[in-house]
Amino acid sequence: MATRAKVVDCVQILLLAGSLAGAALTFDASDWQPLWLPVALLVVAVASDAMAIELRTVRVSASFSILVLLMVLAGPSTAVAVSVVAVAIDALRNRLEPVKALDNLSAFAVFPLVGALLAGSVPLPSDALSRAGLVLVVFLVTVTLNFSLIWTSQAVRNGYNLLAGFREILLPTLPAQLATAVMTAALAVASQRFGPVSLSVLGLLVLIFQYLLRYAKEAQDRSRELEERNRQLASLHVGLISTTLKTLALRDHTTARHSAAVARYARAVAEAMGLPEREQDIIHTAALFHDVGKFIFPDHVLLAHGQLTEEDRAVIRRHPEVGAELVSEIEGYGPVAQIVRSHHEQIDGLGYPDGIVGAAIPLGSRIISVADVYDVITARDTYRRPVSIEDAFAELRRVAGTQLDAQIVEVFIDLVERRGVRFRHSTAHDFETELALEARVRSYAEPLQVV
Repeated sequence: MATRAKVVDCVQILLLAGSLAGAALTFDASDWQPLWLPVALLVVAVASDAMAIELRTVRVSASFSILVLLMVLAGPSTAVAVSVVAVAIDALRNRLEPVKALDNLSAFAVFPLVGALLAGSVPLPSDALSRAGLVLVVFLVTVTLNFSLIWTSQAVRNGYNLLAGFREILLPTLPAQLATAVMTAALAVASQRFGPVSLSVLGLLVLIFQYLLRYAKEAQDRSRELEERNRQLASLHVGLISTTLKTLALRDHTTARHSAAVARYARAVAEAMGLPEREQDIIHTAALFHDVGKFIFPDHVLLAHGQLTEEDRAVIRRHPEVGAELVSEIEGYGPVAQIVRSHHEQIDGLGYPDGIVGAAIPLGSRIISVADVYDVITARDTYRRPVSIEDAFAELRRVAGTQLDAQIVEVFIDLVERRGVRFRHSTAHDFETELALEARVRSYAEPLQVV
């Protein structure tokens, strides 16, 4: 491997020296007239490299277009000199390893010389279409040669598959390279029509555009990073709330399974009512966490042992608020928290904690209320003696219009009675199964429509 690398280094040095010699032998003073033009384009190329944009395997920079224009409109010595100086400055600025710097210097000396000699082998066309065609040919030839030189040296040094690089790196970038080639051809045609001053002006405009593109990409990257951090934070918060509910279930084994049942029923009702999937997700999440505020209950309240005092009832009435406060800590889960807070409100306004009435209660809260009452009075592992399904339906209808939303009660009964929707409390994994639906954390930043 070391011997192979030394051979590659020697070849790169020879190519660099040979290209510089070739540029010197083809020197023509007229290629440097006016002198300010190659100097100005060198500045544009260096600045463009400094603002290069990495897009997967594509490095977006205007410097290559500048070099192609010099190959076609100037000559070999000008193109090679500007290219080598620009890539040397880029290597120093990025503190490239000597081997990588050598690869770049060699390639950026060879392809400008070849491109300039190719362009100089035919008279520069006077019509715009032919000139654009020549620029396109030179661009595509030199971009392929540039990749071939750099990739071949890396593949030989490191034992990479030579053809795989062309297939997996070069071919996917061809559409972007072709678009850049067309832009370069347009610049060449513009310089023919408006003179060399227009070339430097257009180069400056390209540089400004690249700066704006880089700024936009950086802003997009920052936005994605912030979104990812928020997603990770939300995942952590969901996990913490889930852990709180599971810990609560250790004190009262029914809590998690009851939450799982209510979540399943609530989602089924939301779907039957034709709510959008996003709102179904929100209601399902709120139902999973609707009782998380019960962690403030002392054991005799949580387990329903003995008579409740006024102080006990005050604690009970606080659990929707406490649960909502916990859920609201998750970024974007405001609507979920709102539903959790209001799941003990009543249609007649006698509920808690806010005493709101009718349609002012979030729809998700009204759905959860129905599912909550039904599961509490029918499940065999709750703190009450279970009633039959028929008696449960009678109880739901009895409090419909006062405690519960009458329309939702009928939808729920239809699901259970005619569509056979059932949730059987089986094992502690019921809650885990429902929680799995929350694996992809969603943002609920948009408010729910109150129906």
